[in-house]
Amino acid sequence: MEKPVALGVDIGGSHITAALVDLETRTLVKDSIKRSPVNSQESREVILSAWCDIIDKAFKNIKNGARNVGIAMPGPFNYSEGISLIKDQDKFKSLYKINVKEELSKRLDIPVENIHFINDAAGFLQGEVFAGAAKGNASVLGLTLGTGLGSSLCLNYKAFDADLWNSEFLDGIAEDYLSTRWFVKRFNQLSGKVVAGVKELVEIVETDHHATMVFMEFGYNLAQFLIPIINKHKIDTVIVGGNIAQSFSAFAPELIATLKGNGIDTEIKISELKEHAALIGAASCCDLSLT
Repeated sequence: MEKPVALGVDIGGSHITAALVDLETRTLVKDSIKRSPVNSQESREVILSAWCDIIDKAFKNIKNGARNVGIAMPGPFNYSEGISLIKDQDKFKSLYKINVKEELSKRLDIPVENIHFINDAAGFLQGEVFAGAAKGNASVLGLTLGTGLGSSLCLNYKAFDADLWNSEFLDGIAEDYLSTRWFVKRFNQLSGKVVAGVKELVEIVETDHHATMVFMEFGYNLAQFLIPIINKHKIDTVIVGGNIAQSFSAFAPELIATLKGNGIDTEIKISELKEHAALIGAASCCDLSLT
C-alpha cells in the first residue's frame, strides 16, 4: 500500500513553492521542496507553464498512485471552481476569469477532482491546525503580520479567509496599524529616525526607548483588535505568523497583559511551521479523511 502523499503548493505574487506532504505523519517529505520565481505580470501562458514546471518536478519521485494537489492561492479567487478573480491588484491580471483548475488539469494530466484550492491565509492556518501550533484546537484565529495583514478563522477544524485587513479600526483600517509600514511610520513620528522595517527595530529595542514604545503600542493595538473577534467566535488560540512574528517577544508582554486586563485568557502562539504552513495546509485539502 502506497503511503498517502499529496503535493502542497504555495503561490505568491513573485514565486511558487511546492513540496510533497505525507498525510499520515503530517510532515513534508524530505528534500521534496521545489521553488521558482514567477513574474505575476507575465502572460497567462508564461505563468501557467512556470507553475506546471514546478509541479511536475515536485512529483518526479512519485512513480505510481494518483496525483493529488492542494494549492494555496491569494484572493479574490473562486476556490471551489478554481477560477481567478484577481484584477485590480498588481499581479495575475492575465489570469482574470481563467479556470486555473481546468488549465492545470489539462497541462498536467491530473483529474480536475484531484486539484484543490485554498485561500493563502486560510492555508497557513489550516497547516497549523493540521500539523502545527494549533493541532487539535477547534476555534482558532490565524494572523500573518508583515507588509500586509492576512487573517483566517478555523472553526470546527476548517479554515477560511477572515478578510479582516480592511475592517474599521481606530482612525482607519486594521492593516494601517498591524503591518510593517505602521512600525516604520510610528517610529519616525516618535524619534525622527528612519528604519527600513521591524527587524531593525528589534535590534535596538533594548537600547532605544522609542523602539520599546513602538512595540508596546503595537501590542496594545493588536489586543484591542483581537478582543471583539475572540469574544465573537470564542477563539481558544491565536496563531501569529509572518515577518512581524519574529519580533513576538518585543510586543507579547503588552499584548497578553491587555488581553488579560479584559478578561481574556486565549493562548497566543507563534506559527510552528512558518513558511511551510501553507504548503502543509494546502496538501491537507487532499486528505479525504478530513472532509
